[in-house]
Amino acid sequence: MIGRRPRGEVVLTSAGDLMVIRPKRLELPLWLVIPGLLLRWGWRAVWWCLRHPVATASTVFLLAVYVDHGWQGLVSLLVGVAGVSAVWRWRHESSWWTWLAGPLLGWFRRVFVYRRIWREAMTLCRLAAKYDHQTVLPRLLSVRSDPALDVLTIRMVRGQTPEDFQRVTANLAYAFGRRHARVYSEHPDDPPTRVGRWAWLLRLVDRVRFRDRPSVVYLVLVRTDALRTTVPPFEVPAVPDFTALPLARREDLTTWRLHLLATHVLVGGATRRGKGSVLWSLVRALGGGVASGLVRLWVIDPKGGMEFAMGRPMFARFACKSFEAMADLLDEAVAVMRERQARLAGAVRVHTPSVADPLVVVVIDEMAALTAYLQDAELRKRIAGSLGLLLSQGAGVGVLVVAALQDPRKEVLPFRDLFPTRIALGLTEASQVDMVLGDGARNRGALADQMPRWAKGVGYVILDGTPEPARVRFSYISDDEIRAMAATYPAPVDAADILAQVGRETADEPARPALPRQRSSGPLLPDALLNLLDPDRNRDGGEQA
Repeated sequence: MIGRRPRGEVVLTSAGDLMVIRPKRLELPLWLVIPGLLLRWGWRAVWWCLRHPVATASTVFLLAVYVDHGWQGLVSLLVGVAGVSAVWRWRHESSWWTWLAGPLLGWFRRVFVYRRIWREAMTLCRLAAKYDHQTVLPRLLSVRSDPALDVLTIRMVRGQTPEDFQRVTANLAYAFGRRHARVYSEHPDDPPTRVGRWAWLLRLVDRVRFRDRPSVVYLVLVRTDALRTTVPPFEVPAVPDFTALPLARREDLTTWRLHLLATHVLVGGATRRGKGSVLWSLVRALGGGVASGLVRLWVIDPKGGMEFAMGRPMFARFACKSFEAMADLLDEAVAVMRERQARLAGAVRVHTPSVADPLVVVVIDEMAALTAYLQDAELRKRIAGSLGLLLSQGAGVGVLVVAALQDPRKEVLPFRDLFPTRIALGLTEASQVDMVLGDGARNRGALADQMPRWAKGVGYVILDGTPEPARVRFSYISDDEIRAMAATYPAPVDAADILAQVGRETADEPARPALPRQRSSGPLLPDALLNLLDPDRNRDGGEQA
């Protein structure tokens, strides 16, 4: 009979030189093990209570009510809470979602929806990592819900970056049973503006809530698509705020506002995808400024006025019939820009609109008709030169360009990089998304090439200060509303007279002689062949001889 080997002995086996080391194990007495386990479990319970103060306080309160009043007290309390909740939602639904319904729904969905399939989703989306022969998963910290979205706060595994999540955004959306998702490297919401007696305390709380957390990403899942319904026109502000013009509805039911001051805007989208909704929403938001003289709209419609002729009373300048008139309009916009540069140089760095010195917004529908499809090469070169000057120098002096086009390729729009603000509606190719919004925008969730048929006026925009796109739907303005808007907010009579030379084109385009074309310095064909092709040239040469 072989006796038991002592702990710590090195055992030689018959399998080659393999050695099995049995380390010594420290055996603690039972009276020391039990208190240690109790302390460990107690500390974990205390730590859980500290991390979940609301749940802890609610549980203690319910237990106290049950001890003092029994089941009748609990039922009465729940009925009272339900009544207060109903009144709260009726009177102020936004705060009800922020402080009550949102946290409760988020906790429920975190426990019963996301944590149940978390390991499977992270593994199949290739976000799990291996370390020390163990699987390491990103950690789900919290879930915040609102009427349309779930915002998941996720702590990444060491070595991961937000780009790793952005590359599999579509996979994450379908893994959790949704169609749309986006990944944000920073908090997707801006800190609220606090006013009142306790504003200082709330600002301190917001400073902690919205602090920079490089190890955390935010996954936004669209639970209910709030953009399926048509967005009605927004109210026209009497004095437009050029840093926050209301144009569209976001997925979280808030209003997306365009920062127009000192920027140019490019709208890219296929035909019948709602570019008119974007442009008319912008015109409507500027209506109060147009009527007061604070804004001048110079509109170019290469489609013969089919899009913008209804709003003619609102436009200080309007060109729709002659490409030469369109080129003249752009040249005169450059003249306005040059005059302001000479006048404001050394005084200010950014132009401030006023009635005496208004904001000039040049709106161009279907810009490719001016930059790529125009057959007159000299006129096309002239238009391109004016646009290049306006886009590179006009933003600071209040001469802005808002352009829409269908094809965003470089050969169609060679200076698309000069547009700081870009909007992508439904596009036909995946590569066009990055052309409009910038490199990597599609990987970050801007699936503009996968727009459904109903999504007219739905597009992706880049939020200020963040590289991640947001999905919005622009307001739809009908023909009757355009006519009513044009009658309510007409431009002043002297709206075209910013400079002396900017007072033309109020009705039909004047007839202009064709520009003379210069002959090239040298023929491309031999003289003998040119003489055969052009008998007049041969006769003229003989007479000169």
